[in-house]
Amino acid sequence: MATSNQLLNLLSHHIGKGNGIGVKALAQQLSAKERHVRTLISELRDDGHAICGTPKHGYYVASTPEEMTQTCEFLRRRAMHSLGLEAKLRRIPLPDLLGQLHLPT
Repeated sequence: MATSNQLLNLLSHHIGKGNGIGVKALAQQLSAKERHVRTLISELRDDGHAICGTPKHGYYVASTPEEMTQTCEFLRRRAMHSLGLEAKLRRIPLPDLLGQLHLPT
């Protein structure tokens, strides 16, 4: 089974947004399933590695602070979208789902 170190070694050849590689290609090169590659990417991010990625550009190691910022913004939008869906499914306002304090006005 592929390891996070093997993935990190592979990604060391994909630095910068213009050099991104898709999950399918990573999975093929690692002889792993795409889901496992995504799990390994999460592990690397948890360990503080600057692994960026979007559906359009694939995965890559950030080469600039701007690339990290763009990836963080992408991840935040995706997370907020998911939370918005949860709020709709539960039929409660998003602020209530997030446990925001309501002050009398």
